[in-house]
Amino acid sequence: MSADVGDGLAPGVEAIIAGAGPRSTPARGYRVTALVVASALFMQQLDGTVLTVALPTMARDLGASATSLSLALTSYLLALALFIPASGTLADRFGSRTIFCGAIGVFLLGSVACAHAETLPLLVGARFVQGIGGAMMVPVGRLVLLRSVAKEDMVQALSWLVMPALAGPILGPPLGGLIVTWLDWRWIFYLNLPIGIVGALGAWLLVPEVRGDARARFDLAGFLLSGAALGCLLFGFELASQPGTGRRALGLLAAGVLLALAYVRHARRAADPILDPSLMRVPTFRLSVIAGSLTRITQGAQPFLLPLMFQLGFGLSAATTGAITMAGAVGALAMKALAPRVLRRWGFRQSLIVSGVASSLGYAICALFRPDWPVAAIVLVLGLSGFFTSFQFTGYNAIAYADIDKTRMSAATSFYATFQQLTLSFGICTAATVLELGTMLGGRGQPALADFSIAFLTVATISLTTLIWNRRFDPEAGSDMSGHRTA
Repeated sequence: MSADVGDGLAPGVEAIIAGAGPRSTPARGYRVTALVVASALFMQQLDGTVLTVALPTMARDLGASATSLSLALTSYLLALALFIPASGTLADRFGSRTIFCGAIGVFLLGSVACAHAETLPLLVGARFVQGIGGAMMVPVGRLVLLRSVAKEDMVQALSWLVMPALAGPILGPPLGGLIVTWLDWRWIFYLNLPIGIVGALGAWLLVPEVRGDARARFDLAGFLLSGAALGCLLFGFELASQPGTGRRALGLLAAGVLLALAYVRHARRAADPILDPSLMRVPTFRLSVIAGSLTRITQGAQPFLLPLMFQLGFGLSAATTGAITMAGAVGALAMKALAPRVLRRWGFRQSLIVSGVASSLGYAICALFRPDWPVAAIVLVLGLSGFFTSFQFTGYNAIAYADIDKTRMSAATSFYATFQQLTLSFGICTAATVLELGTMLGGRGQPALADFSIAFLTVATISLTTLIWNRRFDPEAGSDMSGHRTA
């Protein structure tokens, strides 16, 4: 869902290496191990980007409005946010290979359930099951690699891991458009089966079973409290975008706030809270979480808004929509080679300020898109928007851990990854709310182009507020990582 197609694939690598524990056996080859793990990451990235193009067709077949399909996206991201913090503990106790293969199995089970869903509630439930599997696949997949590969091979192994995963968001939109145009949207989910089966078999046969140090007690009370709080807040916000659900939405939001306060109180007393709020006392981590969350709220909205606008507002086919929307992923990929040099030249603070303004401008220009725009101009805007947004995510992912002590790296990684997924969910909810309000006020059956323009301007404004937080970074923040020195 992210414009930065590598966002979250390998954050806090030093943290996981430091907390990985002893390696039981050497890997048979880091390329084989990396490609096995990459198959699962590729499947997850492909699934998410293919699905967004199919939303209008799925809504028609399920007898629901296009904006209500946001529930299918947010339920998946909510499951990621809820279960990612538990993934490391489960891998330590039961073995990273076992949990990784089991996660693929859960993801495939959810995929089959999605393909057979006949109503929106069934699809939402199936997507939640998919999300549980996805929550285990990504972080445990990193652990499989980092615990099985020698340190001297780690950089090359990560390159082999990331490259197939980067292909998913590039192939996803056009592939989704072709499936919807020439086949049935249910084939989107069947597509996961051969990829997942090959990945699970490869992991079981070729990857060693490694367990970490599981001495820390799992924070079950914190897991339940935080999960209930996040669930109530997210679905309360989601229901606020649906007509006739105002009281239920307010009730869920109020319950979410109370549960969140209860969790904060619990976390202050717990020895090893599942999400440690005291990490927010570290300035670089706090600023990265806040500014990164604002950016991801905005980016969560874009993949939801663009396919709907192109198909409902412009009247384009799903295949054409997919071909156009892949431009953002291509722009994100083009940024990867330039980011280290930019950060070395200008540092984190200045680079994040400029890229934050540039990406916000890109979102705002999307509000001006109309059917008579040249396709080349739209592709250029989306490519540049993806480029600058991807740079922001790369910067935030790195500087978040600049001042975190090694003993707290694992907790910081879980905290940061949870907020990554949660704020993407809030972005979809925000976009759906704006579209639904515009539709109701206009007395129409579906959103008009003006509604999409207002939605893009809303999220662009949210993105622009990152300027406030980016300016608060110290000019020397992260200089050990970037190599930048002020005069």
